[in-house]
Amino acid sequence: MSTQPETPELFDPFGPWRVTRDATLETWSKLMIDFVNSEAYSQATSQWLDTYLTLSQPFQRAIETTMTQVLTRLNMPTRADITSLAARMTNIETRLDDLDIKLDEIHRAIGALSASSHATNTSARAKAKGAH
Repeated sequence: MSTQPETPELFDPFGPWRVTRDATLETWSKLMIDFVNSEAYSQATSQWLDTYLTLSQPFQRAIETTMTQVLTRLNMPTRADITSLAARMTNIETRLDDLDIKLDEIHRAIGALSASSHATNTSARAKAKGAH
């Protein structure tokens, strides 16, 4: 790979400007990194975000209330309706899983009972045949 020389080429009219631009960008980059990583910047950003969130809450509530009213008038589900429906569906799914497990246990118990009953009948027949 070739590296770009620090000094401009002899016949390049824009060479000095490129070198100056690169040096300026490098200096600005270092200054901005130091500025953004400072504690003062962190505190100022934190305070600005806190103020923004505090001031935007009433607007968010107004928009949410308006949207709920509009959706209700259009007979469309609201976010609360969808959330409630999702909770109900999850509850139904959990109950169905529990019923499936119980049915599997009942099926195994019937199978075991049937097998033991079959074994008992077979041994009783064998004893009866042996007694004759």
